[in-house]
Amino acid sequence: MRWSVGWRRPAVAAALLLAGVAACGRAPSAAPDGVEHVATAESAARSRFREDAFFLPDDDLLGFVQIPAGAFVMGSDPAVDALAYDNERWDATRAQGTVYLPDFYIGRYEVTVAQFGAFVEATGYPIDPRALQAPADHPVAWISWPDALAYGRWLEETLREWSGTPAPLREALDDGWRIGLPSEAEWEKAARGTDGRVYPWGNEPRPERANYRATGARPVGSFDCPECAFDLSDMSGNLWELTRSLYQPYPHDPGDDPEDLLADALWVMRGGHFADPENNVRAAVRGGVDPGARRPFIGFRVTLSRGRP
Repeated sequence: MRWSVGWRRPAVAAALLLAGVAACGRAPSAAPDGVEHVATAESAARSRFREDAFFLPDDDLLGFVQIPAGAFVMGSDPAVDALAYDNERWDATRAQGTVYLPDFYIGRYEVTVAQFGAFVEATGYPIDPRALQAPADHPVAWISWPDALAYGRWLEETLREWSGTPAPLREALDDGWRIGLPSEAEWEKAARGTDGRVYPWGNEPRPERANYRATGARPVGSFDCPECAFDLSDMSGNLWELTRSLYQPYPHDPGDDPEDLLADALWVMRGGHFADPENNVRAAVRGGVDPGARRPFIGFRVTLSRGRP
């Protein structure tokens, strides 16, 4: 597996990544016999999720949150964020750049074990069995980049055909919008809003707002974040989140992303994970991961957007 996480000192990077693997604990020794939603995905994760809607969140848009069109500040200015890494700098002359995005929707939560299990049960998609061994309301891990793409494509097709799809989502799907992974620009805007804040809640680390410096993942939505720009959960910590963007130097240009999403490349992941320190759960931090990697600290959330899935 190849990794690139933008640390200033590569030797420290390798040590941190190995420590992250160790912190995740040992994998269960037995694989599940098929794919069975235990006790109906643990009573639809205590009623926050809908058993009749593929275990998506029980709200008006099934957990999709609209991010309005407009510009935002991307990247990091070391004068404001002393923890910024070199790969967050916009170019040789500017620390940050301004990026305009059309409106899009993003999941309020990371994709859960129950949601991913519904996909596997419906399709027979082959997975690492460890992906479905955490509790139903935990973020799904042990998935690869193609696994995440496959889930998004299945969810898109399913919501196109399902009679219960909320009207705004159905209208977008009928208009050609796609469900898939966010671009790293979409992810960063959703995480930090339009004011360039360092963390989703502001400019200072707050351990009561996110799951970091911890020993394991928590159920999605375990931390309230009333200051977060779009009322999203776990944009810092819990699990690193995959995106559809190539890992490459700024400035960000969505036209640089290849049409062939299965190309051999490093792909950007965002947000840090449960065992990371404060510097790795900032809204602008960038990691890169090989598409075939399956790890206990990497997951994803989905978007509905005009972009490629």
